[in-house]
Amino acid sequence: MAGKISSAEKRHRRSEEHRLRNKSVKSSVKTSVKKFVTLAQKKDVDAAEYALRDMIKKIDTAAQKGILKKNAVSRKKSRMQKLFNTLKAVH
Repeated sequence: MAGKISSAEKRHRRSEEHRLRNKSVKSSVKTSVKKFVTLAQKKDVDAAEYALRDMIKKIDTAAQKGILKKNAVSRKKSRMQKLFNTLKAVH
C-alpha cells in the first residue's frame, strides 16, 4: 500500500473495492455458465433454456459494466447458443 500520500491511499482503497466487485460478478458469470453446461450434458432442454437466458443476462450485464470484454462476451454467448442448438436438435 502507498505511504503517506492521501490520494494514493484513496486510489488503493477504491481499486480494492472495484477488484472485489468485479471478482463477484465474474464468479457469478462462471457459475451460471457451469450450471448451463451441466444441464446441457444432462439433456434437460427446458431447464437448459432457462439457464441459458439467465447466463446471457449475467454475461451482458458484466459486459455493460466493463468487467468482461465485448469480444469475449460474444464468443461465450455464441458457444453456449451453439451447444443449446445441438441439444435442441437431438430432442
